[in-house]
Amino acid sequence: MHISVRRGPSDTVMLDLTGVRAGYGELDVLKDVSISVASGELVVIVGPNGAGKSTVLKTVAGLLRPKAGRVAFNGRDIGGSRPDQIAALGIGYVPQERNVFAKLSVRENLEMGAFLGGVDTRSRIAAIEALFPGLRGRESQAAGSLSGGERQFVAIGRALMRDPAVLMLDEPTAGLSPKFAEVVFAKIREINGAGIAVLMVEQNARRALEIADRGYVLALGTNRHEDTGQGLLDDPEVGRLFLGG
Repeated sequence: MHISVRRGPSDTVMLDLTGVRAGYGELDVLKDVSISVASGELVVIVGPNGAGKSTVLKTVAGLLRPKAGRVAFNGRDIGGSRPDQIAALGIGYVPQERNVFAKLSVRENLEMGAFLGGVDTRSRIAAIEALFPGLRGRESQAAGSLSGGERQFVAIGRALMRDPAVLMLDEPTAGLSPKFAEVVFAKIREINGAGIAVLMVEQNARRALEIADRGYVLALGTNRHEDTGQGLLDDPEVGRLFLGG
């Protein structure tokens, strides 16, 4: 995959949330959450419904403003910055739902990822099509006519258009068949293998932790467990309470 990335040494903490409280209106979904992602890492957030997993990504992406705590990217406080400012810094975000412009073509969807300017659109689209060959030759097709997995590839491709240092994915395999879910996981590993740090929320917790460098378990808006992916899989309490035994 010919994708260059803005990265530092492998042990450099790029994304750092410390004691974050955030939510919707007066409802605090995140009560005290701390998560970090180092350069080149693949980090997974798992936990029960309502734990605040997606809210973490929305807060980093600028869709929610933290009420307390700190959200930092490469040491810079980005809490409260606009989504376009955060994207320009090098953070890509793929939401779970409505993550493509259904009436726009595949090419137009990808071009939307470069709307801030400063991107060689043609070469970036070529790189995205090399990563997702199934999109090649379908540039003029409406994104809404694609299969669920193909739409996910378009959404991920759009987030990669600005050459992000960190890619955030919210439930990337939701609604996909087991076979296509495995394809998505393989592509995520390929993207991460190219040096792009990944922060992923995923419903298939066991499979996600199998490919993760590290993982966090959230419950009721707070950190419950943190370890390597394999460490969490081997933890009897995590297995019993959060992984179905």
